[in-house]
Amino acid sequence: MARPTATSRALSQNFLADRATAERFARLAAPRARPIPLLLEVGAGKGALTAPLARRCRELRAYEIDPRLVSVLRGRFSGTPHVRVIGADFLAAHPPRTPFSVAGNVPFSRTAAVVDWCLRAPALTDATLLTQLEYARKRTGDYGSWTLLTVRTWPRYEWRLLGRVGRHSFRPVPRVDAGVLRVERRETPLLDAAGYRSWLDLVELGFSGAGGSLRASLRRAHPRRRVDAAFRAARLDPGVLVGEVAPERWLRLHAELTR
Repeated sequence: MARPTATSRALSQNFLADRATAERFARLAAPRARPIPLLLEVGAGKGALTAPLARRCRELRAYEIDPRLVSVLRGRFSGTPHVRVIGADFLAAHPPRTPFSVAGNVPFSRTAAVVDWCLRAPALTDATLLTQLEYARKRTGDYGSWTLLTVRTWPRYEWRLLGRVGRHSFRPVPRVDAGVLRVERRETPLLDAAGYRSWLDLVELGFSGAGGSLRASLRRAHPRRRVDAAFRAARLDPGVLVGEVAPERWLRLHAELTR
């Protein structure tokens, strides 16, 4: 097996080496019977995911930053016309203007940047990513707590943990397991544009830490009686930590404090 390149080591890339896992990931990335019209792959590497993903889409743009791996990929998929191998940094790509999906085995060191790129792309429909398991669990509330990013985006995106991939499925073997993270844009947002603006204000205030608790933070902008009533409506303990509030409870807080 070829040794990892200097570029792949610098990007903390661990190549998926298990074919069954690659097939399962492709099914999770394209769960519907009809092919995905346009799919962008992050960090195609040696093509372990590229091959099964290509069978589930009409057009695949496979991004790879390592020049030596680009040559390998282009040779491997030279007879597959709907696969275009792009030798460039995915993060420098301009998002397509038509609806598209993203999938890939993301270098752990670049996960946050890739997720941010996806969330900023207006035409993105969904992203299915192999990330560090801890990252996937934190973003999806699997630890019983929720991050600011997840709560902020919840009215427009659903975050799900679809599975776990053991570290021995990769080469070189990383120190930790991976998780399959799926971020899917809601067909109908839970809030309209005006509601989303007030949602962002409320969530930012709640996560500010001002006052020492969520309840105290919200009372900086809302009367005590309204905050207390909102907490009762959302069935929240007055001393609850901000990270322990699930997005659905935030929606009830928002409804009570903005009516």
